[in-house]
Amino acid sequence: MNFEPLAAYLDRITAWRIPWAEVCVMHGDETVFRCRSGFEDLEARTPIGVDRIINLYSMTKIMTCAAGLQLMERGAFLLNDPLSAYLPEYAEMTIRHDVSGSAPALARATRPIRIRDLFAMTAGFTYDLRSPALQEAAQRTGGRMPTRDFAAALAKEPLLFEPGTRWNYSLCHDVLAALVEVVDGRRFGQYVREEITGPLGMDDTGFDLPEAKKGRLVPQYTFNEERNKPVRKDGNGFRLGAEFESGGAGLLSTVDDYIRFLHALTNRGTGANGARILSPAAVELMRTDQLSEPMRADYNWEQLAGYGYGLGVRTHIARSASGLLSPHGEFGWSGAAGCMALIDPESRLTVMYAQHMLNSQEPHVHPRLKNLVYSGLGR
Repeated sequence: MNFEPLAAYLDRITAWRIPWAEVCVMHGDETVFRCRSGFEDLEARTPIGVDRIINLYSMTKIMTCAAGLQLMERGAFLLNDPLSAYLPEYAEMTIRHDVSGSAPALARATRPIRIRDLFAMTAGFTYDLRSPALQEAAQRTGGRMPTRDFAAALAKEPLLFEPGTRWNYSLCHDVLAALVEVVDGRRFGQYVREEITGPLGMDDTGFDLPEAKKGRLVPQYTFNEERNKPVRKDGNGFRLGAEFESGGAGLLSTVDDYIRFLHALTNRGTGANGARILSPAAVELMRTDQLSEPMRADYNWEQLAGYGYGLGVRTHIARSASGLLSPHGEFGWSGAAGCMALIDPESRLTVMYAQHMLNSQEPHVHPRLKNLVYSGLGR
């Protein structure tokens, strides 16, 4: 193995636009490469340190789907169950039809939202965090917006399409977190702590940051195109209230902590410490492509060419389309500030890449990163 080109690449991107970058590569149960480059605080020129805490944003989605799959394994629901059997407010949904030159028309949905639609992003939701119903719920709850209240409010908003007919990146996994609460009885954060992060020994992962750990939260930046440089932009804009445990974008973690979870998925559900969080069959289902052919037109992000979409994860299905060295079956997801998970059971490979910059340059960075990892593995 030789990961010197990967280290050189991190140096290049941190000299280019990204303040800092960190990557950890595991092969089997062993960490075979670890590298950090750049400055966690650009103004103070502070090099990126050990055990720094970041917003995972949408990499939260992988853990939320793992939590949902745990409950499915335990017989709490089936993927084909209607969501309204557990969240009754979703029994009668409307669909918005934009008519040129006039106000949008609403029609009654003829298909139910099924639980599988939450996992697969096919429910018809949007990602509009400022929709009228969500704004009203935030005011009504005094800014708390508990996860269950969020889901009840979202049900008042019209869908974009008939559930199960198209794909749209949306608030599906935030509703899935509410479903976990309703089915299990615990708050979503408590469920995650007691059923996933606790058993895996992940002490630095959660929806809230204790006072003692706030000094480890690294500054967050966004790249300002007009000024041609990163500028400071702290905070998580996806957190709609003090009690909103966002299954779509709410977790904070470290590289060392979150790779324990990712490694458990690489190991088909069992962590390095022997804790089993999912069965091998559930991990296989998670990375099984769920897209119908009509949905592929919606799933068209350039960095995901050659990938399908499983239960909350990208899944590699066509090397001829991606042009990548990743084998078929490699899966994972990424986050708004640029972090990325790579999970590959066949190669016994786990990668956690971290940065903390919105406007993250993902289409440029992530495909190159994958190629460098697989190239280094074979050297």
